Amino acid sequence: MILAATSLDSFVQLITVLIIFVFVLILTYFTTRWMAGIQKGRSFNKNLRIIETISVGNNKMISIVEAGTKYIVVSIGKDDVNYLTELKEEELKDLSFKDPQSMTQNPESFSAIMDKLKEKYSNRSRHE
Repeated sequence: MILAATSLDSFVQLITVLIIFVFVLILTYFTTRWMAGIQKGRSFNKNLRIIETISVGNNKMISIVEAGTKYIVVSIGKDDVNYLTELKEEELKDLSFKDPQSMTQNPESFSAIMDKLKEKYSNRSRHE
């Protein structure tokens, strides 16, 4: 009789721990979404935008930043940001970032890209 009560207590403890675990997971999920919404609201601005970034080393990047109507090139290191130069709009090669349609419009769907990859690799396997 005592053994049955002990196993029942163990089962109840297991269920309790699982319920608490699921509750903590759900709480973490919604807290993360809430914090992301706060950060997204803070980062929305119309005067500053990173146009392009390239990595040039470990923790070192060069970025083109649009600040108002100017384009500024900066180097970004681990602990510092340095002004390099200013660019004119005519000096930029790709101005597709100025057209909001080109940013949201994807000319090829994911399935079309996957079909191309399948065709490419199936042709390779036939030639080998």
